[in-house]
Amino acid sequence: MSTTRQTSKATSTERVYFAVYRAILEHRLQPGTWLREEEMAKEFDLSRTVVRQALQRLAQDGVIELQHNRGARVPILSLEDAAHVFEARRIFECEVARKLGGRLSEVQFAALEKLVAAEAQADANGDRAEAIRLSGELHLTLARWHGNPLLVRLLSSLLPTTSLLMARFKLHGGQVCVAHKHVDLIKALLHSPAIAANEMKRHLNELEQSLSEDSAPTQPLRNVFAAYRDGSGVVNPASSHNTS
Repeated sequence: MSTTRQTSKATSTERVYFAVYRAILEHRLQPGTWLREEEMAKEFDLSRTVVRQALQRLAQDGVIELQHNRGARVPILSLEDAAHVFEARRIFECEVARKLGGRLSEVQFAALEKLVAAEAQADANGDRAEAIRLSGELHLTLARWHGNPLLVRLLSSLLPTTSLLMARFKLHGGQVCVAHKHVDLIKALLHSPAIAANEMKRHLNELEQSLSEDSAPTQPLRNVFAAYRDGSGVVNPASSHNTS
């Protein structure tokens, strides 16, 4: 196979991968949704082989699940799963906040303020998907600034899982985080490592405590992937550029 064809195939696989990732993160794909290869291949105008490769990567990264003889599905998580997810996030995100506490540059603080303002504007505009994306981007940005790429990969895998939990269990619906809570978080990062870590812990605890038994309606895949079909709305969350 030529290098050009290999690159094209890899790009197509990534387009499907990050479309599913973003759709879960933004609550467009609900827990329990089946991801049929044939249907997705039609929606993206790609071969089933490319779609299958993307789904296999998503399963390896823990974003979706593959069931024998049944196919790929967005996981249906439990409140017990939520306890595990938030325990993991508290362990390493509090450490991220502790390392960054009192050490942010003016440029970094301005970048966080810009993210929070954009999140608040998206929420005010009723663009729930964009608000959710920006919420996750703020947490990823902090993980990137920590300097350990493994933490970025771990958080990148936990954000869709968190979003699935919120889609299923968040009381009264709503986005994963709220902009004004992020204002408190970034202000705490200007203070001591202990204050920053405590605020991150409080922030994550509030998210976990907002969960309750609930459910949300599913959408047809043609509606879910409309925003990502051409690849323009798909971004690799782990490879966005840093602000230092």
